[in-house]
Amino acid sequence: MAEENSRPEVLQQRILDVTGHPDYRGLRRRDFAVLFDIPGGDTEGRAALAEALARCVASGALLLTQRGKYVRPTAVRIEGVYTSTPRGFGFVQSDSRAEDLFIPEENAGGALNGDTVLAVVTEPGRDGRRDVGKVVKVVSRALTKVVGTYRRSAKSGIVIPDNPRILADFSVRPEDCPEAQNNDKVELEITRPGDGSRRPDGFIRRVIGHAGAPGVDIESVAASYELPEVFPDAVLRELEEIPDAVRVEDLEGRTDLRSVPTVTIDGEDSRDFDDAVSLSREGNLWHLGVHIADVSHYVREGSALDEEAMKRGTSVYFPDRVIPMLPEKLSVGICSLNEGVDRLALSCLMDVDRTGEVTAHRLELTVIRSDHRMTYPKVAEILDRPEGDAAAEYADVCAMFQDMRELSVILRKKRQARGAISFDFPESKITLDAAGRPVDIRPYPRNAATDLIEDFMLLANETVAEDYFWMDAPFLYRVHEKPDSDKMKQLAVFLGGLGYTLHGARDIHPRELQQVLERAEGTEEEPLLARMLLRAMKQARYSTENTGHFGLSARYYCHFTSPIRRYPDLWVHRIIHENLAGRLTDAEENRLREKLPGVAEQSSAAERRAQNAERTVEKMKKAQYMRQRIGKEYDGIISGVTGSGIYVALSNTVEGMIPVSYLVDDYYVFSPERLELAGRSFGHVYRLGQTVHVMVTDADPVLNAVTFRIVNPTSGTKKHWKDPDHRDLYDY
Repeated sequence: MAEENSRPEVLQQRILDVTGHPDYRGLRRRDFAVLFDIPGGDTEGRAALAEALARCVASGALLLTQRGKYVRPTAVRIEGVYTSTPRGFGFVQSDSRAEDLFIPEENAGGALNGDTVLAVVTEPGRDGRRDVGKVVKVVSRALTKVVGTYRRSAKSGIVIPDNPRILADFSVRPEDCPEAQNNDKVELEITRPGDGSRRPDGFIRRVIGHAGAPGVDIESVAASYELPEVFPDAVLRELEEIPDAVRVEDLEGRTDLRSVPTVTIDGEDSRDFDDAVSLSREGNLWHLGVHIADVSHYVREGSALDEEAMKRGTSVYFPDRVIPMLPEKLSVGICSLNEGVDRLALSCLMDVDRTGEVTAHRLELTVIRSDHRMTYPKVAEILDRPEGDAAAEYADVCAMFQDMRELSVILRKKRQARGAISFDFPESKITLDAAGRPVDIRPYPRNAATDLIEDFMLLANETVAEDYFWMDAPFLYRVHEKPDSDKMKQLAVFLGGLGYTLHGARDIHPRELQQVLERAEGTEEEPLLARMLLRAMKQARYSTENTGHFGLSARYYCHFTSPIRRYPDLWVHRIIHENLAGRLTDAEENRLREKLPGVAEQSSAAERRAQNAERTVEKMKKAQYMRQRIGKEYDGIISGVTGSGIYVALSNTVEGMIPVSYLVDDYYVFSPERLELAGRSFGHVYRLGQTVHVMVTDADPVLNAVTFRIVNPTSGTKKHWKDPDHRDLYDY
């Protein structure tokens, strides 16, 4: 090859000439070498070609695909899921790319949030920014309906979606909404999604109720997540065959534990009781019984009840209602371990020694009779005041509660010693008035009674999971994989900025994370550290493969204790039933191994849907609550930093944001990664985990957002910033 043609700048132009041809479809580097007659032995020529191609990529003229082809940016077609944002722009996430593709609002091409799309790169990313793209085709639609507010005019109407990620309003013809009134919350079925140049169309399937009427806001959230509130007729017909009380024939083959002192311990407002406990003691050996409602006796595989339970997957809990997995005849009736009545149960009977080790156990079909319906506050009172009125009222079980607390402490210490992570996050207790308005929000109280029930249920879940693992039977486990090493490295940097050391980030053991929480106990940054540790972890899920539970530091774990409200627990009970009856034949095991992966996947998806719906309602009610308190001042903890501002968490569990626009004029924020938000040389510096005094400036129940402003910025530390090298490390 001639020397003048082997210079990188000459090769770069030749590459651009080739790739600019309309018929160009992509070549690899070796293809260019052949095309330009650069033999393998020409080391200098090959190096010049590599440099020329690198220049083309750096300039944005070409993109290098994962398969090693150099293509024009517009020739890269990416199939993925489109996610929109309330600010108009969106992203395409694809398994074929490490980073999401940024889609400006004008390039969305009619795609709606969740759609599967084809997109092309229109502008390569520079300086660490994402590639910019355009949606060229919607492959499949994720949405078939939306929930929103109906607005009527003289000639037509529109539905404004509640979901802020759905940016388009939907046109509705007057004849398609005869019953809807202005400002009604409605459920709309999409008939034409739109193409970016015209508004999508739909017709109203259901009027939920008038916006502002009691409970309509929560019902709208339930509808948007497609949570079924009404049971089908086939389910109601099957309920007629289920008895209201335990029959004599139901007792056949069961161990009678009705004479064993047994109690349920739940929240004060609980209505369904699917677990009861009993305890006796012989010296340093405890006989612990965890008795779980035998739902599988009444809900048979393949029945209409079973199909509906699988579809729902779990009960969903809102401040003003429960959307149950099972009808009330089961959930608060024959399957609820109500006080003073006979109930069928599946009991895990364990012998536990002074070290917390289960020395023997057995699973049995039983019949029990709960002696008392206890509440957490009542049991806590008995434990704290053994000579008080409550202890006198429940004298027959008072000594048992004291033994339970002693065993609970042993079990908790054993779990902590092996490295189980204890996230002491206060759940939000939201109190509504008759009109559905939030009148009080506070952390849900924990006490010794909640701890002991948690400890006993965890022990039963682990015992059952280990039993069936070694049996090598088909089973449903609750698994929680190790966090990604990259996230652990980021977490280690974050913790280092706060003065904490995280060892073994590459192959982390949960004990390391628990020790961080123990060192932070009682400090102002403790809630922040717990949040950051939780965000760095993967989400637990259901699986037929036992990969262990990282957060609990448990080798074996399953969900056995709540078949009234969780579908996987129901299947765990069915497998135990089959085994106890001797019906786990090879053929049955093969059938279960084909069936259970689908159950695990569906149950995990239903759980995520329920969690998202519950969080949406919680954020909405918190925004409604704070909207009545605009102008009020609170102390809070800086809980997060993003490019948009800083998050502050209040002691009542409400979290809100201080936008960057509030920070730029006066001060900037200091995180362990040295994030400079204001871009000024001087300012007031604040740390993650620091207490700040804020005022509520806005609260939007539509966007579920609360906005704060720092009241007294001089409470921060004045600092001149000289090291801006890390200002991009903010996304925590």
